[in-house]
Amino acid sequence: MQPLKLNSPGIPRHFLGYWGYGAQQELETLLTSVVENLSPRKGKALKFSAQENNPVPIWNVVYIGLDGNSPPQQNQIAAISASGLFSSPDAWVNLQENNCLILGREPFGKTPLYWTVQGQIIWFASQLQLLLPILQQSEVSIPGLYGYSCFSYVPTPLTPINGVFAVTAGTELVWQSDCQSGILQTPESKKIHSWREAPEQLTDEPTAITELQTLLKDSIERQIADLKDESVGVFLSGGLDSSVVAALLVQAGVKVRAYTLDFGNAGIPEYPYSEQVAQFLKIPLVKVAVTPSSIENALIPTVQALDLPFGDGVCIPLYLLSERASQETQVIFNGEGGDQLFAGWTNKPLIAAGVYQAENPAGQETFIQQYLRTFHRLGGYESQVYQPEVYAQIQNLHPEDWLLTALNQDECPSLLHRLRRASLMLKGAQNIHSRATALGFAHGLWVRSPFCDLPLAEWTFRLSGELCLQGACEKYILKRAVENWLPPEIVWRQKRGTGVPLTSWCLNDFWHQLGIWLNPEILRAHNHFYPHIAAQIVEGKLGAAIQGRRIGETLWLLIMWQLWRSHVLNEEISKQSWDHPFWLHRWLWRNYKIIRNW
Repeated sequence: MQPLKLNSPGIPRHFLGYWGYGAQQELETLLTSVVENLSPRKGKALKFSAQENNPVPIWNVVYIGLDGNSPPQQNQIAAISASGLFSSPDAWVNLQENNCLILGREPFGKTPLYWTVQGQIIWFASQLQLLLPILQQSEVSIPGLYGYSCFSYVPTPLTPINGVFAVTAGTELVWQSDCQSGILQTPESKKIHSWREAPEQLTDEPTAITELQTLLKDSIERQIADLKDESVGVFLSGGLDSSVVAALLVQAGVKVRAYTLDFGNAGIPEYPYSEQVAQFLKIPLVKVAVTPSSIENALIPTVQALDLPFGDGVCIPLYLLSERASQETQVIFNGEGGDQLFAGWTNKPLIAAGVYQAENPAGQETFIQQYLRTFHRLGGYESQVYQPEVYAQIQNLHPEDWLLTALNQDECPSLLHRLRRASLMLKGAQNIHSRATALGFAHGLWVRSPFCDLPLAEWTFRLSGELCLQGACEKYILKRAVENWLPPEIVWRQKRGTGVPLTSWCLNDFWHQLGIWLNPEILRAHNHFYPHIAAQIVEGKLGAAIQGRRIGETLWLLIMWQLWRSHVLNEEISKQSWDHPFWLHRWLWRNYKIIRNW
């Protein structure tokens, strides 16, 4: 028995389904009502899977959207792929012959998979929003909220909703059937892949260069295997990783159009480097202007497209980039994952911290605490951030616990490989890749990330530390492998990251909006964050480390959470108050306390 497929080819889709012990008619009625409520918003045809002979346990799956994907693999009742290449799906739901249910995800975390238990039924979906109507009540998870405030994403297996969980990347959850009792058992978690340091390390540089060049070309070949003469897009920041992907596509003979962000006079200008790469590769380059007005217009659509709250400021610019690219292509390539594979720029201070800890084990801050601080979020400010009721609930939660598995020394004894493993499992699988897919899907784009290639990634765990990080030069072996494919100024320039001018926007263009997005009365009613936290942040009174660009990053973290509650969780918004400085002209805000006390 297989779900019916829809006929319009090439459009990404999501799925919602159930499995377990219950009344089939009631379950299908509920499933139908969920889909009917979605239909006007989605505006796409819907068809249900067939169910024969009413087996026990019962199941059903519905796909939302239009698609012409390949038939499911054996025993597969649902699957989703970020790239549109379904020979190896990114998330899947399987039924075994002995009536057990398996929910699984590949190790890069390109697409999410969620589940919840209602009675003796497991509901599963590729999008969190699809599960919300199934719940009797949607309540914010305090551990999920706390994790988000520390990392800017909600750490798996948590979600921001009580009772709803995410399958961890590289894991399968297995429920065994018990037809006699009709009671669901606790699922068994099986690790299907683990990033592990190879026992023998590759130290010969010429050999490493040759092998890496071959692996990069093989990865591209696998990801263009289904393409014919159509052109594809590539998000080109002008950094090394996206430039390498563009160069590989051109070498493979693919028609390529590049897309880059232009922040104008604000932020760090990156598009001159993108222009240099595009001219060198002789490919057209489309600049996508990112202005405060375009950010504000795309804010709510981005929050809805992301499905989960993500606090990074780059999300909305990437939404705009996807929106523009979708006008001309349906397949977009990116350079995501390069930093994780090749020991990117964030690793150097951590290596220094690790060396210090080894020599001074009684230091005030542990290595895992040092790693936690690289997220630059609200960890450490809990008593100033949360209202007393929430603060009391998080006393027994320690964000370091969410890092322990990723920083497992048994899997990666050497420090650099351990950091790379952690970056793949945390910043990559739980943040970067899933949000890139969500933003692409919102515009009907298949998202392909050539650095998310299993043979390539596993090979990097054979590299000696010196080949990854040589002196002050990060990604050394990647740069050596591609130095003849790109201009030397691109290959050897220092990494800076996407310069989203959040602080400038918040303290200028969005000043009045801060009073709406982070209104004290709404925050008071939600009973999570302190009502006047936004004013504290802009006054520089929350913490010594929250200065400069951290002001904008911290405000944005809170803004995205509040908008997620309003536009995904669909919570009712209470009346707003004027008890804040943001209704004043921004040049008067320093006098806010004086005015308030009159």
